[in-house]
Amino acid sequence: MIDMRKTDFRRAQERVFERYNLDFESRLVAVPSISGRAHVIVTGEGPPVLMVIGGGIVAGMWAPLMAQLSGFTLHAVDLPGQGLTDPTPYSREDLHETGVSFLEEIMDGLHLEVVPFVGQSIGGLWSTWMALDRSERVSAICYIACPAAILGTSAPFPLRLATIPWLNQLIQRLDPPSTEQVERLGKMVGEDMRRVPELRDLMLEYERLPESAASLLGIHRAVVRLRGAQPSTTLTARQLSEVTKPVQFIWGERDPFGDPAVGMKAAEIMSQAEIHIVPGGHAPWLDDPERIAAIANPFLTRHTKRARI
Repeated sequence: MIDMRKTDFRRAQERVFERYNLDFESRLVAVPSISGRAHVIVTGEGPPVLMVIGGGIVAGMWAPLMAQLSGFTLHAVDLPGQGLTDPTPYSREDLHETGVSFLEEIMDGLHLEVVPFVGQSIGGLWSTWMALDRSERVSAICYIACPAAILGTSAPFPLRLATIPWLNQLIQRLDPPSTEQVERLGKMVGEDMRRVPELRDLMLEYERLPESAASLLGIHRAVVRLRGAQPSTTLTARQLSEVTKPVQFIWGERDPFGDPAVGMKAAEIMSQAEIHIVPGGHAPWLDDPERIAAIANPFLTRHTKRARI
C-alpha cells in the first residue's frame, strides 16, 4: 500500500511538471540527522538556489514559479515526512536544531557551498535559522509569503485547533483527503486550488501518503499551539536584527498567517531588507507566478555570484 501511494504521488508530481513544460530530476539525498533520505527536485541551469517549502505542502508546488525563474539550477526540498522525504520526530525543543541540520546536510549531499534561499512559511523560518547559525552558507533569503512565527504571527484558527491530537484525529475521520477537502484547505490559506487541477491533485496524493498526517501534526505542534505561536519557535525582533544577509519579502496581501504590516515591520528591523506586497495569500506564486518571478529574479541574480560551486 505504501509503495502504491508513493507511485501515485510520483505520477501526480510528473503531471504537474508536464503542465509547466519543465524537465526535472527527482533526487534522494542522505540526511544523517533524520536517519533517512530527503527528496529534492532539481530543474534549470545556472548558479544554484535552494527552495524550502512550508509545512503541509510539497516541493512540487513550486513548479509554477520554477517555470518562471530563469538562469538558475533550482533545488526544491520536501521537509521531513512530507512528499518523498523520510519522516523524523518533531518537537518544539529540537525544531531549530532539526531545521538547521536538515538543510545543511542537504547542501552537503548536493555539494552546494553557499546559496540564496527561497523560503515559504516554515521553510522561511528554517531559512532564517540557517542565516543565523550557518551564515557562511547563506548568500541571501527571498521570503515568499509570511515566514512561520515571525514576530509572533501564528496560523488560522482552524489550523491551530488541529494541533490538538484528539481533535486532529476526529477531523481526519470526518473530513478525509478529497478533492473538495483540498480546495477548502486552499481557500483557508487564501488560494484557489481549482485554478490548476494538477496542483490540486498533487496535494491530494500528498495527503494520502501514510506518513503525511502524523508528520504535519508534529511540525505544526512544534510551531504553533491553540493560543498562537510557540514561544520557543517565534522569530523575535532581536533575531531578525541579527540576520545580516540581504533579504527580500514577497508578501501576499491576503496572507492569513500574517498581515503585510508585519512584513513591513520586519523589513524595518532587518539591515538589508526590501518588501513587496502582491496579490495572493500564503502561496502567492499560485496566483501570478510571472509577477513573483519578476520580483525575485533580479534579487536572486544579484546574490548568486558568491553562490557558485
